[in-house]
Amino acid sequence: MTPRQARHRFAATTLAAVAFLTPLTTGCDAVDKALDCGRLAVEISNDVDNLQDALSGATADASDADKVLDALDKDIDKVGDHTDNADVGKALGDLRKAVDNVQTSVDSGEHPDLSPVKDAAAELTDVCTP
Repeated sequence: MTPRQARHRFAATTLAAVAFLTPLTTGCDAVDKALDCGRLAVEISNDVDNLQDALSGATADASDADKVLDALDKDIDKVGDHTDNADVGKALGDLRKAVDNVQTSVDSGEHPDLSPVKDAAAELTDVCTP
């Protein structure tokens, strides 16, 4: 199993577990926020995979990377709008900084290091898991 497949499996398992628990605690704001955070963490994980695809190999395309980076920014904002958890806030701050660094590299025509983005996205997934 590749790291990408493992990340997708982990994210899907996390989302399934949260979805299973949600009916048991209907109306609980904390669970609703955790579910939203989990869903958005999966979206961000997918964005990170798309970014890696846009920047890898002979078909690397800065305009595709810019589109993915815009999507990442929007998803980061969505998570921030749905939580006031300090751990989530820190993970979002780390992710935003890593995304900004990638954007700077892309704008400069350099090949960016995506490992900080991947690490920050993994941290977000961890803190969004109830």
